Amino acid sequence: MALTPTTVTPQSIQQAADLLHQGELVAFPTETVYGLGADASNPDAVGKIFAAKGRPADHPLIVHIASAAQLSDWAEEVPESALKLAEAFWPGPLTIILTKKACVPLAVTGGQNTVGLRVPANPVALQLLQAFGGGVAAPSANRFGRISPTLAEHVAEELNDSVACILDGGACSVGVESTIIDLSDGQPTILRPGRITRSQLKAVLKTDIGLSSQTKIRAPGMMAVHYAPNTMALLCPAETLISMIDELCAEGKQIGVLAFSTEIANLPCLNILQLPDQAEHYEAALYSAMRELDKLALDSILIEQPPNNEAWAAVNDRLEKATV
Repeated sequence: MALTPTTVTPQSIQQAADLLHQGELVAFPTETVYGLGADASNPDAVGKIFAAKGRPADHPLIVHIASAAQLSDWAEEVPESALKLAEAFWPGPLTIILTKKACVPLAVTGGQNTVGLRVPANPVALQLLQAFGGGVAAPSANRFGRISPTLAEHVAEELNDSVACILDGGACSVGVESTIIDLSDGQPTILRPGRITRSQLKAVLKTDIGLSSQTKIRAPGMMAVHYAPNTMALLCPAETLISMIDELCAEGKQIGVLAFSTEIANLPCLNILQLPDQAEHYEAALYSAMRELDKLALDSILIEQPPNNEAWAAVNDRLEKATV
């Protein structure tokens, strides 16, 4: 029986903070996805995250903090570039990677000498972090490699009694994971695209921004397969999607379709879900739609290929890793 998500009240926030201090796991909403949180200073508590998710021990976690004033608690050095980005985008969906302090457990950083930090733009998350008083290590609150959760019930479905408390803050407003930028080695480098774009980062830092192929740093979301449904999913260009639907239906296959083009969404197929044709709205709807189709025991899910431009970079990154 799945754990029932908890209504957010001042009392439940304090109870969740107390559980974190006791070394327990607490799931909570952020603006991106729901996080599975543990006291980032407690290696035993952090170990419970890896056990609950089935996550490889060398895969680093992001430490969530209540404000930029806590950066120096976790980073050996806080460069001016980090302060500029924090001022511009925090609270918000941006993770900044810096060289870690010696006191930061290697369990949090996947054995690396760097740590990812962010201030989430979600009132429940911020209330929890303020009540807790320290850093909370929190990857997405789901089984490793699977579709990220954007509702409290998604967490309950996947993690069951592995978590002591699930704070129900409603739907996540952004819906895809944070942009990750590495500032630990001179050249600012995006390790994972998200809502905060390369152009936005470049405008603040006034310098070129590298891409993940140029770095050896490991970060969340960089594996080739991630965010994936259990059902086989295929990414299809719009011009070939209709013929593929016809072909699979003729073979008697049970398929689902995620589309944003009206002509595809209006096809006479039982399991077509139409997503918004604007990137930010698409991001917010994507994971819930994938979960909805994944529950139908289909033979495959076909996903219409979004535009290939900067606004859609986060969506394309997630879809490329979720599909075969």
